[in-house]
Amino acid sequence: MNTFKAYGLEDVDPHGFVSLMDMYEINFIRFKKLIGDIDSLEYHSVSRVFGCLDLHLTVNERCKYTTMVTLTYAYNDKAGIVCEPDLKLRICHDAELVEVIAGHLKHGKQRLDHVPADALKLKWKLNRFLYKWLGYCLYLGHQFEGSPASKTSINLMKKTILLPGF
Repeated sequence: MNTFKAYGLEDVDPHGFVSLMDMYEINFIRFKKLIGDIDSLEYHSVSRVFGCLDLHLTVNERCKYTTMVTLTYAYNDKAGIVCEPDLKLRICHDAELVEVIAGHLKHGKQRLDHVPADALKLKWKLNRFLYKWLGYCLYLGHQFEGSPASKTSINLMKKTILLPGF
């Protein structure tokens, strides 16, 4: 039985262009939870969670409708500082999409400095990875200043301090 039929999606390829656009939208929602207001971010921001790798966000370019950022873990290795995974993202503010446009994965063995526009399978892999990684970062508690999660945490801390008996 085709489970998509019940939703009127029998003509949508699960790994096709339409589904990829859906993933871009879901990634935008997760990205917004992580960073909040992108306009309030500084050029370079770091999210620190005890016992986890620091998550680095660098704003590479700001335009009226798009922003280009790099999202990565940065850690020390025998060879020096390693940025892994290292994803370059395009955020489309008006369309509310986040798309991976380049990435370095698998300890630098997979370098994708330019993803061709017609490379649907590759875009699927990279954006699916971003989807899972954003979910993992949110699960760990990563957040950048101004994100909805950081404001909630601050409010919860204030309530705990103000109402210690509850």
